[in-house]
Amino acid sequence: MKLYHSPTSPYVRKVRIVAIEKGIADRIELLTAIPWPDPAQVAAVNPLGKVPALVADDGLVLYDSPVICEYLDTLVPAAPLIPRSGSARWQVLRCQALCDGILDAAVGIVLERRRPDGERSPDAMQRATDAIRRSLAALEPEIRAGAAPFDLGQISIAVALGYLEFRLPELAGAARAGALGAWWGAVRERPSVAATRPA
Repeated sequence: MKLYHSPTSPYVRKVRIVAIEKGIADRIELLTAIPWPDPAQVAAVNPLGKVPALVADDGLVLYDSPVICEYLDTLVPAAPLIPRSGSARWQVLRCQALCDGILDAAVGIVLERRRPDGERSPDAMQRATDAIRRSLAALEPEIRAGAAPFDLGQISIAVALGYLEFRLPELAGAARAGALGAWWGAVRERPSVAATRPA
């Protein structure tokens, strides 16, 4: 398999953590594609011009991270990261959606800050900041400690917190307190999470 990736993309990081947790990381060749500002490096396989994009061994092309993660999870049926049915499945997928929303808002802020001073939208950045803060508060009941499975929901939380720490440390501070902070303090050293930390 080939994974088009950017080393600092949180969406790619989620896919890489899933691959490590499923024991199939060695089956994936990483192809660097930096879609910003030029999406041409990945547009041939993903018309959206975004990473991650996965080319499976049979030539099937998949994008983006939720679809790729589910595909990788099915390659090794044991210990699924996404429950196959029932309310547990929807809870994991809901948690992933919330965390992907945090990432979307955070990436929006990062890109907005790269614009020239006169072209930035303070309103857009404030909306995204407010969404991140509300979402971090909503994550508290989603975390699970101890022997609970490290499923795709938990992976998504780790990726969201890691990206905030990496790109928006002023917003990551809200995640350092309480149960969420204690959980993150332990999970950040999990081998799959530590191995994919951006430089």
